[in-house]
Amino acid sequence: MNPAFRKMQVSVTQQAFVLNQALTLCRATPSIRPPVWASVNERQYRSMPTHGIGRWRHLLPKEAPKKKKDKHQMKQITATTDTAYGTLNVKVSGYDMTVVEHYSQYIHNLCNRLGIKVAESYALPTKSTEVMLMQEQGTKMYVDAILKTHERVVQLSSLNAALCPVFMDVLLKNQPEGVQLSVKEHTEADFQARFKGRPELEGLIAQISQ
Repeated sequence: MNPAFRKMQVSVTQQAFVLNQALTLCRATPSIRPPVWASVNERQYRSMPTHGIGRWRHLLPKEAPKKKKDKHQMKQITATTDTAYGTLNVKVSGYDMTVVEHYSQYIHNLCNRLGIKVAESYALPTKSTEVMLMQEQGTKMYVDAILKTHERVVQLSSLNAALCPVFMDVLLKNQPEGVQLSVKEHTEADFQARFKGRPELEGLIAQISQ
């Protein structure tokens, strides 16, 4: 046999033996070891200097607590001038709540387009009216129907006197059927009409005050 070929065969055999030993050692020892940081306490980061990063409210100056406004306080009524009206109430009323609500929204949008300042827009308490009928033979009356009147108010401030005729003309031309429209100056009685009366509570207060 050729000596060169014999030497090559011996070297190949030695390499195969060395590879087998290496594979045996790799199988005996685990190839994946837990990382070093796995044993560290997970809550250790709380003592680091970066704890609380992202907080910014403590950097703002402390503001004084705001006083609660009285919700039932009446606003100051704007006085009438030579060129503008004061505080006006445009009241819409009717039996159909949907029509009344849509017409009040139309008035509000029209004021926004014409540059008329709307001070406030609110609803008044619903009023109920009982329709009584009398029997043909007898004097006893019974309730035939209950009509509910819905009212909405769009309060205007400093309406221009030159623009008022045009504004009213547009409102009257677009007034739907079954809806009543009225415009009057705002008074303290109108402000008190926004709140629903409670006779029982008023009676108890009167007894306590005596």
